[in-house]
Amino acid sequence: MHKRPRRNRKTPAIRSLVEETILRPADFVAPFFVLPGNNQRVPITSMPGVERLSIDHILKQAEALHAAGVPAIGIFPVLGSENKDLHASAALHEDGLIPQSVAILKREIPSLCVITDLALDPFTSHGHDGIVNDKGEVLNDATVEILAKMAVVHAQAGADLVAPSDMMDGRVKAIRSMLDENRHHDVGILSYTAKYASSLYSPFRDALGSQLKFGDKKTYQMNPANIREALLEATLDEEEGADMLMVKPALFYLDVISQMRAHSKLPICAYHVSGEYAMVMAADEKGYCDANKVFYEALLSIKRAGADFIFSYAVPKVLKMIGS
Repeated sequence: MHKRPRRNRKTPAIRSLVEETILRPADFVAPFFVLPGNNQRVPITSMPGVERLSIDHILKQAEALHAAGVPAIGIFPVLGSENKDLHASAALHEDGLIPQSVAILKREIPSLCVITDLALDPFTSHGHDGIVNDKGEVLNDATVEILAKMAVVHAQAGADLVAPSDMMDGRVKAIRSMLDENRHHDVGILSYTAKYASSLYSPFRDALGSQLKFGDKKTYQMNPANIREALLEATLDEEEGADMLMVKPALFYLDVISQMRAHSKLPICAYHVSGEYAMVMAADEKGYCDANKVFYEALLSIKRAGADFIFSYAVPKVLKMIGS
């Protein structure tokens, strides 16, 4: 008797019966870059097809995505230099861009899950994710104190999940404690558990206008060479009260996603980052590939590796491929 696996591939109907991994709209989080004001839309040159948008435009797009089955969006603030300083003061403004945007989104689309980023780089004049001393060192504990207060500001505005993306030690515990002290017991924490010091974030920093003025982020973001460290971070985040864990970037770190899935019982998220998006769009513009098909395959591989859900700028494009 000869084994012929091709028998399970011979028709679309049979292939669908034995398909092991399936992408659904419910697997996705759509990230948005939010601008102050109304009727504002500014293309991001390094991310073709993605724009910085004021909240009225984000609201329209979020409504369409949610109607198509996408359960969640993430929002990231785009601020002018006048709102940035050494102490990230604007991060704690209760009437700031993110709290206002969250309140509008939750009022207009109550069933939409709104995820906010907890990081100081959009608010610091130097572009680092934390408070910096006069030696140029990022201060862990001083940064954590601000992040915990920032989480409360977002929770008060209606955020469903807060997502600390800074990679400071102990920030999940501090955020959970501060949220609970302020009776925000139901606000979840999606921790950027393994955020690597990657070369793939440049378009994102371009979109936010948060380019570094000095140094790099290697003292707090993870070394791309390490995986055991990622599993240690996962253990610590679980112990500190994280509800979900994230690996960022995604495609270059599928092994990390897979091992974290085996290591943890918590939901695993992966962030298909700006550089992973931009490379495919550049190739598509040259006619070297079909971006929609490549993005579908990319996100399928991320889910196959073990991610429960995925942040991606390609969500609108992949939705066109689902079911085709």
